[in-house]
Amino acid sequence: MAAISGLIRVIEKAARKAGSRLRRDFGEIEHLQVSRKGPADFVSKADQASERTIWDELRAARPDWGFLFEEAGEIEGDPTKPRFIVDPLDGTTNFLHGIPHFAISIAAQEPRLDGRGWGEVTAGLIYNPITDESYWAEKARGAWLHDRRLRVSSRRHLDESLIATGIPFAGHGDPGQWTRIYHALAPQVAGIRRFGAASLDLAWVASGRYEGFWEADLKPWDTAAGCLLVREAGGFVSDWKGRSQPICDTEVLAGNDVLHSRLHKLLATALKD
Repeated sequence: MAAISGLIRVIEKAARKAGSRLRRDFGEIEHLQVSRKGPADFVSKADQASERTIWDELRAARPDWGFLFEEAGEIEGDPTKPRFIVDPLDGTTNFLHGIPHFAISIAAQEPRLDGRGWGEVTAGLIYNPITDESYWAEKARGAWLHDRRLRVSSRRHLDESLIATGIPFAGHGDPGQWTRIYHALAPQVAGIRRFGAASLDLAWVASGRYEGFWEADLKPWDTAAGCLLVREAGGFVSDWKGRSQPICDTEVLAGNDVLHSRLHKLLATALKD
């Protein structure tokens, strides 16, 4: 097992502390006060409390780092230092409906050497408070579930492959585009799943539970840690044109070396029609 770095320990401590609060709130779901954030997009007191806990923990450990939060937005730090990218509750809708499938996602991203924006994601962790699964990765040090090394699935045939996705919903995504991709992929694969938490979808690609994943209209906090996990587990992540970026979010396609290429060809053909 690779020795866990100080940075991963800091991130995991913050995630576990916030996760314990989420578990308590999940048990009292009927008492949560919920406000509308947009069409079919909700924010809960639990989400905000999780974000505050993570902020307090990470700020104490790395006071000069910046942050990119789902709720609070961007908080600038020392421009020569990394920043944390945080989703304090990925799968909010699942959480609010009492579905035990949600996660905390935290990544560390380095500034570009030329000072123009942000570059590589070098560390990431996705924590599922319900199952107590902690997926983590560091650049060039592999991907792990606790102390077990992760590898993407070794399957090479689409008809044996399980693919994850996110389905457009009210105010988000392009249903027509998604339908074209679905019709191209579904007849070729063993199954398609939509569980409602993109960070966990990517973690499950990294761990070999899924062979692939596609989704559009995501944000950096949804995918920053997950992209690194898949890559460090031996997989590939790109946008729908096949371009690899530090964080793929508006378009994400993930899979192992063989299936990523095959999925990309099917997806590209579907979008030409």
